[in-house]
Amino acid sequence: MVQFSDPEHKKDYVRDKFSSISGRYDLINSLLSFRLDRYWRWRTVRMLRDFPSGRVLDLCAGTMPLSRALIKAAPKRGVLAVDFCYEMLKAGMTGLSGRIVPVCGDGEKIPAANASFWGVTVAFGVRNLGRTMDGLREMHRVIKPGGRLLILEFSRPTVPVIKQGYNFYLNHVLPKLAGLVSGDRDAYEYLASSIAAFYEPAELMGMMKDAGFATVKRVPLTFGVVSVYLGFKAEG
Repeated sequence: MVQFSDPEHKKDYVRDKFSSISGRYDLINSLLSFRLDRYWRWRTVRMLRDFPSGRVLDLCAGTMPLSRALIKAAPKRGVLAVDFCYEMLKAGMTGLSGRIVPVCGDGEKIPAANASFWGVTVAFGVRNLGRTMDGLREMHRVIKPGGRLLILEFSRPTVPVIKQGYNFYLNHVLPKLAGLVSGDRDAYEYLASSIAAFYEPAELMGMMKDAGFATVKRVPLTFGVVSVYLGFKAEG
């Protein structure tokens, strides 16, 4: 398991790893998830259908697949796509809609004013924050009263048969296969270790409440392989 001496060391490591695989990131994700990543993003975007217009922040946007799904679902929606890895944003620029504005920035110091967005989305990025609570507080800060946070993140199945098969795939098959395609096996060994070390659902939901969200809930998908965590900001 990759160990980090401090939060900044973790951020530097993650940035370097994503830079190295940025050109093949979308292809690898689609292959390794058996194309389920598209379904997971679709389910996440549907949870923002109460806000069909106005701006949404896609944090840890990477190559911006979720940003694209967000504008496809709502013709009057604009998206600010923020990621701290320039190479990832650059890799997603081809054919980018004018309704998506990419910005290289830090999720723990979001480059936006208070109450700027009706929704904030984070797809597979919360694990990569150096200081999770700082990031959650920043997300709460930039959401308008009555707005919503959606965190799409890997979780760990609890059904014994599913859990055993998933753990074998995650720890033994995925790093080897991804290493062959991407040329950087370390990046996907980090992925496996970061999932294993990530907060339990109840703990993450408690942190969301501590960050200021009035109500939180979890929607498990695909036998609990991933989950969508929803945080609702109080009105007024």
